[in-house]
Amino acid sequence: MGLTPRPLCESPAPQLHSIAGMSTLPATILSSWLGASGITNVHSAPSENKLVVLFLRGAMDGASLIVPYGDDEYHNHRRTIGLGTPKSGLLDLDGFYGLHPAAAVLKPWYSKGKLAAIHAIGSMDQTRSHFEAMATMERGAEGQAQELSSGWLARALHATQPPTPSPLRSVAFGSLLPDTLRGAPSPSVIRTINDVKLGGSKALRRVIKQLYEAGDTAAHASGLAALRVLDAMDKINPDAYIPAAGATYPKSLTGESLRQAALLLKADVGATSIFLDSTGWDSHVTQGTSSGYLAGLFTDLAGALDAFATDIGPMLEKTTIVVMTEFGRRIPENSALGTDHGRAGAWLVLGNGVSGGKVHSEWPGLKAEQLDSPGDLRVTQDYRNVLLELSQLVFGQTITSAALFPGLTYKPSGVFQKALT
Repeated sequence: MGLTPRPLCESPAPQLHSIAGMSTLPATILSSWLGASGITNVHSAPSENKLVVLFLRGAMDGASLIVPYGDDEYHNHRRTIGLGTPKSGLLDLDGFYGLHPAAAVLKPWYSKGKLAAIHAIGSMDQTRSHFEAMATMERGAEGQAQELSSGWLARALHATQPPTPSPLRSVAFGSLLPDTLRGAPSPSVIRTINDVKLGGSKALRRVIKQLYEAGDTAAHASGLAALRVLDAMDKINPDAYIPAAGATYPKSLTGESLRQAALLLKADVGATSIFLDSTGWDSHVTQGTSSGYLAGLFTDLAGALDAFATDIGPMLEKTTIVVMTEFGRRIPENSALGTDHGRAGAWLVLGNGVSGGKVHSEWPGLKAEQLDSPGDLRVTQDYRNVLLELSQLVFGQTITSAALFPGLTYKPSGVFQKALT
């Protein structure tokens, strides 16, 4: 299903991380790879874990995806757009929370213990500004007052950089480097896998290869490694790719991004972290209930995640997907039958290491005195706890809290099967 993203309701509103609008030249990518001296490895180690980060930009309404129907106040706050009870089509998760029916394809993953939700999660940012909140979360800061120049994932990659990383160790699908990867060692930003192809005649390729075979410096080794990756990528045709196990991706930007992410992981060219964007989640107006605009986004998101998990098959045992958003929506519906900017929201985690089949939350309650003024779900889970545990799961427990999230007083989240050491 093709969806037209709604613009973020904020001024100024620059277009962030657009999928279109830039032609990434293979030569440019090759040049950036050559700057990372000492690169000799192409493939992933068999035991190497993978991370996929999907950022829902615009602030996804977590109380509509993971509905706290067991809290009576929810129904008072959302008399028009509320989803009611499991008897009205909501998919019960645990007697208190329910899954939006448009995301029904995710329920089997939840039941199998592969999928978990996190509710009342967020940062300490109080601005309720998309761009301020995204900057805070992508940098891994407590709030705007904490100045960090690099992204949280970039710091995790730096802390665990192997002696011989693949040129495609970290990849962002899009046209701009996301702040999450700002400062990472040689990240690759691509629109499609076709961007990572050298092309050209066989004679040209021989000349380039001979050029880098002529010496034994780190730069020569890097050049040959980059060429090996490009040779491997040239054998991949994303247009002809047939997903495994009958997986069917939605015909959308999110579906196509995850389809190409699956293909990249299965190509075994050393990709260990992949960053993706999904836009259009700013639902101020007529967001709908079991159907409508927001339900369409949920159908697209759930369908893409289901197809990805199905497609990579056994690789899911080494792959963890986190679906995050900058903040949630206000709990009371507004006069335009939508929801305004709020504080805490809901995330999803799927795959390796997840303590699944649960909604992880210290539920703060929805009574007036329990909400953050002027009607926001209160943050009870610092998002940095989850990302710290996720980073240790994927990259190893040598990563410290101080290195990744300076100033964090760590509190176990329970989201993953193994806590920090």
